Amino acid sequence: MRTILRPLSLTALAAVLAAALPAADPADELRMNQIQCLGTHNSYKQAIDPSLWQLLDQANPGRFKGLEYSHRSLTEQLDHGLRKLEIDVVYDPEGGRYAKPLGLKMVADAGLPAGPAYDPEGLMLGPGLKVIHVPDIDFRTNVYTFQAALAELKRWSDAHPRHLPIAILMNAKDRSIERPGFVPLLPFDKEAYDAWDAEIRKGLGADKLITPDDVRGSHATLEEAVLAHDWPKLGWARGRFLFVLDEHGDKMETYIEGHPSLRGRVMFANAEEGRPEAAFRVVNNPVNDFDKIQSLVRAGYMVRTRADADTREARSGETARQEKAFASGAQYVSTDYWEPNPAFGTGYKAELPGGGEGRWNPVAGPENPPSAKP
Repeated sequence: MRTILRPLSLTALAAVLAAALPAADPADELRMNQIQCLGTHNSYKQAIDPSLWQLLDQANPGRFKGLEYSHRSLTEQLDHGLRKLEIDVVYDPEGGRYAKPLGLKMVADAGLPAGPAYDPEGLMLGPGLKVIHVPDIDFRTNVYTFQAALAELKRWSDAHPRHLPIAILMNAKDRSIERPGFVPLLPFDKEAYDAWDAEIRKGLGADKLITPDDVRGSHATLEEAVLAHDWPKLGWARGRFLFVLDEHGDKMETYIEGHPSLRGRVMFANAEEGRPEAAFRVVNNPVNDFDKIQSLVRAGYMVRTRADADTREARSGETARQEKAFASGAQYVSTDYWEPNPAFGTGYKAELPGGGEGRWNPVAGPENPPSAKP
């Protein structure tokens, strides 16, 4: 007997398709500024070589103790659940400017044991932005070039497509150490900033970015969108990165120039409230500026603050600043110690309350969250 297959009704077809598709996450309908995440400060940084540290501390006892921290690779940090990174860059359009750190010569001249080979693949010789904390002194890094950092971020993001939006704070390093032998740093002019934006677009692609244009939408200015609490929905923001230029004064103004409300720019700017470019604020001290941070977050801005600084909390074990940072509602809280430094003996580390990659914001989060975690 021949079996006759009858076409499914529209109702039955819809049921089949619904069963085949993953259930929608109600958290995706909330806004990306309604979360809170933990991240790292100077996320690329490795420790200063022991021999160089010995020379620096002998010349200036105690002066460099604020640099006594380091981080694992960007991938390991992201695997741990950290969702805010910070990357410093220097401008190197011709290549090779930062390829031979003075610190290596200082160690050799002193006859002290050398550290591991620096830049064994010669990446510092090519043109493009380089990732360094303090050229010639604090130059050890988990990733030499900005393009290499972006490639690592993209690989990880592609493998975790529903990760919470990751903020990348960036500093434009251009202050030279005015002493013999130290490399002169190049200024960040409009050409340098245009190249910076181009590197981000090239390294990640538009589908991985959250830009000022995305947030502003149909609003007249970026700040107008922010004050209307019109940040993109979490579902759209998952799997993406937002970059923030953590500068002020002439460096910030140069980036904004010709781009009112940051039109066409890739990065947000740390512009003060009241300006058309204001959206993301960097407020470093959650103890002194606790009320200010809460006010900014309630108004609609996104804020980054610090749980610890200059190794003070890690050496003392105090957590008061960390507790204020999380209670302030800042969407991104930065630490140098997501894992303890055994040398300090305090066990200090910063942890997001409740763990995981993020939690609902204690100030701007939903009153009745649809899920335990965003």
